[in-house]
Amino acid sequence: MPIFVLCIVISFSFYIFYKIKFVRSNLPIEKKWISAKSSMALGLFVSLFGINQLFLFQSTVTYIVAAIFILIGGLSIWSGWKSYRYFLPLAIKEAEQFQK
Repeated sequence: MPIFVLCIVISFSFYIFYKIKFVRSNLPIEKKWISAKSSMALGLFVSLFGINQLFLFQSTVTYIVAAIFILIGGLSIWSGWKSYRYFLPLAIKEAEQFQK
């Protein structure tokens, strides 16, 4: 499925982008906020990879491995979302204090 391949490449690109932003950031809470976003991008990458495998191969081993990938990716997206929501207001306050 070409659409899954495109989404996989885009999500991995976002993961690389956020990791570069993470290294370049100097503010500690902003780093945690960016790390949460990169966690969501990596989780999306892993989940989409598992879904793509379901369409490419039809065997029992593939179903088991794809289910594990989808589960791990989903948990990564969920924990990243929770961290993102927690650190967003703190990062806004930190940015406001840094600008003053």
